[in-house]
Amino acid sequence: MAAPRPSLPEFVRSDPSMWEAVYADPSVPLDRALVRQIIDDQRRLSRRWLYPIARVFSRVLVALISIVKRVLPFRWMPLATMDFLCVWFLRRFVSPDAVELLIRHFVVETNLVNFIIRNTPVDMAPVTLRPETLAGLGDSAVVEHDVNVYDVLIALDKVPLTRPETLDFAQLDIPRLDAERGRRRFIRLDIQTALCFMNIPFSMALTVEEYRRAVHSIRFDDSFLEILALVCDDETFRHWKLGGVSLWMDSNVDVPRMVYRHALVCEYAHARLVKLAGGAYPRQTPAAFD
Repeated sequence: MAAPRPSLPEFVRSDPSMWEAVYADPSVPLDRALVRQIIDDQRRLSRRWLYPIARVFSRVLVALISIVKRVLPFRWMPLATMDFLCVWFLRRFVSPDAVELLIRHFVVETNLVNFIIRNTPVDMAPVTLRPETLAGLGDSAVVEHDVNVYDVLIALDKVPLTRPETLDFAQLDIPRLDAERGRRRFIRLDIQTALCFMNIPFSMALTVEEYRRAVHSIRFDDSFLEILALVCDDETFRHWKLGGVSLWMDSNVDVPRMVYRHALVCEYAHARLVKLAGGAYPRQTPAAFD
């Protein structure tokens, strides 16, 4: 007579936290404090409830502005006014953490651009756009931020992209950033919702061609990742490529969504350079995610 089969243990369904898993993901190369800051921003109520509405509202309004500007092709708003409105909006309606992430992006992208300049025989001086304060996002910083991308790509024409004998990892630091945390805010929007609203004065202040150029600059993310892979002789940078091509000319896209992904890609690439330079972000025990 056959022996009875042993009973299987009862399956117990766990109830894991999505946020805790995202935080603990070992494939994310970022500093744990930065990951926590990004997650906290994603968990804001405005991201859940207001962002879906702001996303549609912004895209429709910007599309209408674009159509009308083709009929009335003049600058509707001085760039200085755009800068003033965006800084005022960030001071009064956006959370300090989101503001800090935005300031940080300008520094991170400048660090990436300068790394390429310092490690290729390109005839171009390092760029200087490294704001440390919220006020530093004024004075045409947004326009300069995009122009720097074009300038370095044009300067790289006919320059061999190979790993130099010694890589120069200078200026990969992130300075202390002042997001004006002590300032009273009416509400504290997350960064994605804020980008939706900020895209409106941006589209009004720029000419049609300037706006297209700014939007298209994001399509060079894959180009920069490929350049970094060649200069560093490191395949890791290629893992974060989206598969987009810079020859695809289309500005009718979800700009805030693309900008947010662009910022994350820059953070990943920057973190990889820090690691190659000998730095290592610490792994911390995650705090509870309620």
